[in-house]
Amino acid sequence: MNFNTLIEKTRTYRRFDGKHEITADTLTSLVNLARLSASGANRQPLKYIFVTDPAQRETLYPCLAWAGYLTTWEGPDNGERPTAYIVILGDKEISESFGIDHGIAAQSIMLGATEAGLGGCIIASVKKERLRTAFDIPKQYEILLVLALGKPVEEVVIETIRNNDVKYWRDDKKVHHVPKRTLDEIILRR
Repeated sequence: MNFNTLIEKTRTYRRFDGKHEITADTLTSLVNLARLSASGANRQPLKYIFVTDPAQRETLYPCLAWAGYLTTWEGPDNGERPTAYIVILGDKEISESFGIDHGIAAQSIMLGATEAGLGGCIIASVKKERLRTAFDIPKQYEILLVLALGKPVEEVVIETIRNNDVKYWRDDKKVHHVPKRTLDEIILRR
């Protein structure tokens, strides 16, 4: 898949095939992409926790908030939940500030997931203390993001923003619509 197609296909997915398991080996190969990506001052302060076990996935799920613009949707149904998660942590013994490292890492992982026929959602709305307690995460690690991963079962469509409304939405066929600004809107010409 060429790079443009890879970027176009790497969308945020929130509904998955609950029967399609993802192995720790697959997650390891995705995190290796993050490991090889840029890091501020090359400090490499990020650490990762894999969650693939069904019981652990059930423990993690209520620590997350799903799709803030879809106010009547509480998240994916049982058969459409992610089959793997990667928790991205910042090691405060390496650095007190993580800059944009976790964003770069998350995007590298998502691009790799797309290439592998998977999809996911980068989740920053996390009940961090609940997650810390549930997984016994030491205070040395700042919880930065959770990546929900699986085999997507939904269609995501990119549209042009209308009336400056950036809110994504779902139609009656459960197609997920994501408004994007045009190039003319985002490039300042001088």
